Amino acid sequence: MSKGGDLEAVWLMTKIALHFLIDRTGWVSSLLDSVILHFRIFHCFTLLGSVLFSSASLADRYDYQHGVSYIEPLKYSAEFKHVEYVNPNAPKGGTLRFPELGTFDNFNVMVDKGRRAFGSELLGIRTITTDSLIEPSYDEPASFYGRLADGVWISDDYREFAFRIRENAKWHDGTPLTVDDVVFTFRHYKEKGNAGIRTALADLDRVEKIGEREVYFSVKKDSEGTPVLPFAVGTFAIQSKAYWSKNDPTKTTIVPPLGSGPYKVKEFVLGRYVLYERVADYWGKEVPIMKGRHNLQFLKCDYFRDESIMVESIKADVLDVRHESVSKQWMTQYFFPAQEQGLFKRELVYLDRPWGMWWPIIWNLEEEKFQDIRVREALWLVHDYKWANRVLMYDFYEYASSYFYNSPMAHEGLPSEKELELLLPFKDELPERVFTQAWIEPDTDGFGQNRERIARALGLFAEAGYSIEDGVMTNQETGEPFTIDFIFVSSFNLRKGMPFIEALNRIGIETTARSPEVSNWIYRMQSGKFEGGDALYIPNNTPGLALRNWFSSRSADLPLSQNWMNIRNPVVDFLIDKVMQAKEREDFYAATRALDRVLLWNFYWVPDNAMPGYRLVHWDRFGKPDSKLALNQGETWLDTWWWDEEKAKRVEIGMQQLGSD
Repeated sequence: MSKGGDLEAVWLMTKIALHFLIDRTGWVSSLLDSVILHFRIFHCFTLLGSVLFSSASLADRYDYQHGVSYIEPLKYSAEFKHVEYVNPNAPKGGTLRFPELGTFDNFNVMVDKGRRAFGSELLGIRTITTDSLIEPSYDEPASFYGRLADGVWISDDYREFAFRIRENAKWHDGTPLTVDDVVFTFRHYKEKGNAGIRTALADLDRVEKIGEREVYFSVKKDSEGTPVLPFAVGTFAIQSKAYWSKNDPTKTTIVPPLGSGPYKVKEFVLGRYVLYERVADYWGKEVPIMKGRHNLQFLKCDYFRDESIMVESIKADVLDVRHESVSKQWMTQYFFPAQEQGLFKRELVYLDRPWGMWWPIIWNLEEEKFQDIRVREALWLVHDYKWANRVLMYDFYEYASSYFYNSPMAHEGLPSEKELELLLPFKDELPERVFTQAWIEPDTDGFGQNRERIARALGLFAEAGYSIEDGVMTNQETGEPFTIDFIFVSSFNLRKGMPFIEALNRIGIETTARSPEVSNWIYRMQSGKFEGGDALYIPNNTPGLALRNWFSSRSADLPLSQNWMNIRNPVVDFLIDKVMQAKEREDFYAATRALDRVLLWNFYWVPDNAMPGYRLVHWDRFGKPDSKLALNQGETWLDTWWWDEEKAKRVEIGMQQLGSD
């Protein structure tokens, strides 16, 4: 019952009592009715004063800030005009053409069905048609500044947080973007979003409008507040309530939805290309975190089924820029006259961020044979990383000795005291080497002579109940051969995996391997229709919800999550929660390092390459900021480059001269 209702009930009971005490005379009843009437009037003014007082208290409570940071303090003050890694006076115009591998048939970011078009992303630098509440700064480890929101408030225990929406925010049709859109977005994400979204928002409880420009969030009572959740909520793409009330947000669509971001779809051909046009009157172009960005008039994303054709297309000036993911092509394919004349650039941008793991081999733990840790370790021992890197990748890569390689999150040496506080309660459930050994690079000679490791692998297979019978690795109990069916994301990854496959064949493991069309590869990996596969894992500087999506038991039970391995390990779940709950940097790093050890020593993946830099090839038509933007992003061309008329003219004249020679 409300406060007003409580008081009214008290007066009613008093009236009844006095009726019986004072001879039930009419004047008493009339008097009391008059008193109640006056009390009601008084109560209305009291309530109004209470509302006004509460509003003032609310404003005081929600001490909105221009930005928020996790682990490290904010770099930019409330008075900042733009970030340092942009040119605030960059000219607007020009076209930039770039490729994507595969195809697309969906513009709806809220569903995992189909293949989403480039630009139709939930979060990140590729989210160009929609806006988020806050935006990360790419020259800081984990700082976020207001984008749609001009104010952010997070409680000390991270159980509550709020955003204040800018008054001038609007959709591409000119209608205001409001708190109602934000509330609709997150209520839909919670209830009907795809698996990744629902996993990320699993701890979110209330989403409420608390003012014309303010929206409030809180976590569930049985959940602990985590620094990760407010930042995840803040960076998700906001959807239009009006648009999706007339369209089904749970289905794929080939009609680009209403957006609010710096670009909108101008035209497209399904499976071939999408052309985006810069929004001239984009509402957020003067917002400090956005100023100087998204300078190109057109962005054209062309789709290819084969990476070799991509190479020839950019050399033929059909494309402007691409990230070269294949070492052989990087080392052999981009030395031609235009490059020699400086018209075409080949640049390696070193990334000051976690390098992660570049397409390691992963196992589907739903398959019984991979549930035995001895089998998984034996398979790891068979892999000769040094040989593959030297012969196939021109020694370009480093060995990925951590899930968080090249960052403070990676384990070093033996566990620290803080790590042991997390790990020791689970000592009986963990491999002993978690406590006694640091993970090291495989000790091979790099020439395929891997005899000592092969001997250890065969010993582990024997312990797990396998032996080689007539040249075939055979289950001693069932008599079934040990086989592995591999699928790889591309023909190049298939080529990269061949030395490993050949090594498996030499110890009697029968294998099949193929590279299906990319959409089919995604479907099979997401739906668990594989035995061995590959995956690209590059964490950000403060992973949290992403860890839950990749490695948690929660996501193993969700269709279309990224826990393709189907890891269900209570210790992993516990450590992921500790990462997400950490409020001090020491606690955060202790949790990531402990998690790193547990994942590695369970041999869920066969670690492979760590990517030291971003291999960029492009025609020299564009201006780039002087500042080195390498902390968080590789696709800086999408976000911070601009069309340089003088450079473009130089390329044009240079190509004419080369053509006439």
